[in-house]
Amino acid sequence: MAAGELKSTVGLDDRVVPFAVPDLDVRGRVVRLGPAIDTILERHDYPAPVSRVLGEAAALAVLLGTALKFEGRFQLQTKSDGAISMMVVDFNAPDNFRAVAHIDEAKLVEAMALDKLSTGDLLGEGHLAMTVDQGSTTTRYQGIVALKGQSLEEAAHQYFRQSEQIPTRVRLGVGTVTTGGRPEWRAGGILVQFMPHSPDRLRAADIHPGDAPEGHEILAGDDPDGISDDAWMEARSLVETVEDHELLDPMLESERLLYRLFHERGARVFEPVLVHEACRCSRERVLSMLRGFSPEDRRAMIADDGQLGVTCEFCSRRYSFDPSEVEDGLSAGL
Repeated sequence: MAAGELKSTVGLDDRVVPFAVPDLDVRGRVVRLGPAIDTILERHDYPAPVSRVLGEAAALAVLLGTALKFEGRFQLQTKSDGAISMMVVDFNAPDNFRAVAHIDEAKLVEAMALDKLSTGDLLGEGHLAMTVDQGSTTTRYQGIVALKGQSLEEAAHQYFRQSEQIPTRVRLGVGTVTTGGRPEWRAGGILVQFMPHSPDRLRAADIHPGDAPEGHEILAGDDPDGISDDAWMEARSLVETVEDHELLDPMLESERLLYRLFHERGARVFEPVLVHEACRCSRERVLSMLRGFSPEDRRAMIADDGQLGVTCEFCSRRYSFDPSEVEDGLSAGL
C-alpha cells in the first residue's frame, strides 16, 4: 500500500514497517517499541541513562533482526570499558526479543557526576558484535565493530560499511512519554539502505544483504557511504532530518512518518511485523545449565533454605531446585 494510505491509530506500537522508495533505489524499515521495551526497562529498573542506551540497542537489534528470512536468532552484544560494561539483545526470529545490561556502578556514578551521559560516553571503548545464528546445522555469522566512544548509530554505519558493504543510515530515539499515569519508555528507529540495480555500480555481496532480493548485488568501493550518487544523498539527507520526537510520538504512526519523508518520491509500505518481549528461559533450560556446572560450583549456589536458586538475568524469573533433583538427573544421564 502507499505510504499515504494510513491505518487507525490503534496498535501502532511494537511493530516494524518495511518500506521501499523505488525512485531512490532504497529500502528500509521503521520500528516503534512501546509496551515491549517499557516492560523490559521497568523490570530491570536501570538508571535512566542506562535504560536509554539499552533501548537504543533494542531498537537497532529489532530493526536488523526482522530482516532475517529464516527461523533463527540475531544477537547484538557490546563489551566495553565504560559504565555500561556489557549489553545483550537477543532477537528470536520472527518476532520476539529480550535485553539486559551490566553496569559498572562506580563508573556510572562518575559519569553522572561529570554529566558524560551520551551513548558513546557510557559505552566507552570495546567492541560491538552482531551475530546471526540459524541453528546447529549452520555456521554462525558474526560481524564485529570497534567501539571508540561513538554512538550506536555510528557503530551500525561502520558495521554495514565493513561487513555488508551496503550504504546505510540509521536513526534511533529513546525516551519516556506520559500518557496518563507514570512515564512509559518508548524506543524507535529508522533504517534506510541504498540498493541500486545498475550493474555497473554493483558487485556480489559477502553475505545475504538483509532485505535485498535474491541475487541482488552490493556497491563496490572502500567507502560506500562516500559515494556521490544523487539518489543516495537525497535519501540519506532525508533520514538524517528525523527527530527523536517523531520516532517516539505514540500518535504518529510509521506510515505517516514515511509519508512526511518520501511523499514526493512515492514510498511503498509493506505488511508490518508485530514484535513482543519474551524470554527464552525455562525450568528445563536452567536445570540443564546447572547440570553442566562442577559439583563444587553447584554446592556454592545452595542458599540458606537448602535450595539451589538461579535468577534469569533477562527476565528476573527465579528458579529453585532441590539439589537432589539436579544430582538425580546427572545419575540418570540427563
